[in-house]
Amino acid sequence: MKHAEEKNNSGESFGLRDTLVWCGIPVIVVLLIRVFLIGFYVIPSESMMNTIEPGDRVITSKLTPKVFDLKRGDVVVFKDPDHWLQQEDNSKFGGDYLIKRLIGLPGDTVACEGPGKPITVNGVAIGESSYIRPGVDPSSFAFSVTVTEGHVFVMGDNRANSADSRYHQNDSSHGLVPISDVVGVGLARYWPLNRISGLDSHHEVFADVPEGGSAV
Repeated sequence: MKHAEEKNNSGESFGLRDTLVWCGIPVIVVLLIRVFLIGFYVIPSESMMNTIEPGDRVITSKLTPKVFDLKRGDVVVFKDPDHWLQQEDNSKFGGDYLIKRLIGLPGDTVACEGPGKPITVNGVAIGESSYIRPGVDPSSFAFSVTVTEGHVFVMGDNRANSADSRYHQNDSSHGLVPISDVVGVGLARYWPLNRISGLDSHHEVFADVPEGGSAV
């Protein structure tokens, strides 16, 4: 009888340990995925409309640029390079982060001749109608910027309401975003339910853009 009781107690102990293991492993896996693979952000500003609207929640991949290379068209989340948030509507995006579309890679020259004119990358005009907000000029003023090594040039899809690389030419990185400050690439909107959708990088827009010169 005593032997039977000891066996039962041992069985209960094993069952509890087994339960803790099987519950703990999924929790650890989820935490690791959250820390190293994906990020979640709430969008308060209008700088990426209509691709991303205020109140949208987006999920990002942290594998880019750590594992995979950045590409023109990627929707990137990055740390505030130099007080950009002070010029963004509602001031903050998930803490100290912003979200924009990557237009220029190191060595690229991104330019525009002014209102009504297209953005050019390395001298090739790009058609941005697939993502830029309808009725908004690609840029309301002329500019020309050559992207330096280790940086990218970014712009919001809502160009009329985006304090992006064009507006920060006098900051420490001359309006460019250090690649080391990019924390991920947008994958999808997951909230609200009626706006669940993938975030298209529209890489095809840049298909005819030649490689830029050597970054300096």
